[in-house]
Amino acid sequence: MRDVLTEITRWKDRGDRIVIATVVGVQRSAPRAPGAKMAVNEKSEVAGGVSGGCVEGAVVEIAEQVIGGAGPQLVHFGIADSEAWDVGLPCGGEIDVWVQAYESGRFEQVAREGGRAAEVTLLEGARPGAKLLVEADGARSGSLGAPELDDEAIRLAGELLWTDTSERRGSLFIDVVAPAPRLILFGAVDIAAPLCTMARAAGWRPYVVDPRARFATAERFPDAEEVIAGWPEEAFARLGGIDPATSIVVLTHDPKLDDAALTIALRSTARFVGAMGSRRAQASRRERLLAGGMGEEELERLSAPVGLDLGAIGREETALSILAEVVASRHGREGGRLATGGGRIHQVPA
Repeated sequence: MRDVLTEITRWKDRGDRIVIATVVGVQRSAPRAPGAKMAVNEKSEVAGGVSGGCVEGAVVEIAEQVIGGAGPQLVHFGIADSEAWDVGLPCGGEIDVWVQAYESGRFEQVAREGGRAAEVTLLEGARPGAKLLVEADGARSGSLGAPELDDEAIRLAGELLWTDTSERRGSLFIDVVAPAPRLILFGAVDIAAPLCTMARAAGWRPYVVDPRARFATAERFPDAEEVIAGWPEEAFARLGGIDPATSIVVLTHDPKLDDAALTIALRSTARFVGAMGSRRAQASRRERLLAGGMGEEELERLSAPVGLDLGAIGREETALSILAEVVASRHGREGGRLATGGGRIHQVPA
């Protein structure tokens, strides 16, 4: 949604009629994932995109029909192999696109505010185009027109809300908008600086936390979203708590600091928890945490020593190794070599 907000705002302010086209399903390779959007106004101006360029012209024609008074449409495009190379799809591909007149609402507002919400759209049935919104705090608005549909929409929205992915489930499309994922680095050590730089370049929001105020300074970590000098409990509270879209990496090598952070992180809903240190240090850490009351199941969540096996040398390569594992975890991957693996390179929900 954020990809087209600027243009939508400008068009809306001058009174244009607008249509939004959304990718709601893909098969085989596809250049844009479900949730990708293209906006078209009555002057045939276009923002965003739903493919690598091969179907945009056809979508504009359908959008013009909707602007002219036609109802919303669900259209299917098969990308021919002869055209596939031109749009980066050497194996061809298929996409489903939902085209509907734009209406300003709460979903757009949440996107503008950098919040998190799931908007469920009914694609087929008695009221195609009906919408129901579920926000991160549980607030709901709208209806799909039947209690059983609303119940199913609420269930699916809750399931996908923290995955940062949009999916079609039968006649329902769950469109998720979310802020950039958070990476909390506990330990204002040297490696945290390149980790912040790489994380920001990859579209993450990196934070640095350390109770040692002399090290935890904004000057040392210019690419951090925020640097907090405080103990874990205080710092995590200041950051609004730990949610399922948060990844945490502990870097200090100091048991009294590491253990305090890990005790909270491993009992939270964090998506990923990792810690630096040698295998020997990890064995000692495990013994301490078990002695402190940590359960085996909780400890199973800890990735330590953190990072993928890149043979990394130096701060930057080590930071790359750590971030690579964090990204792989976010997408449910192990992080092996593509050349020796199997299955799809980009696993996009159908």
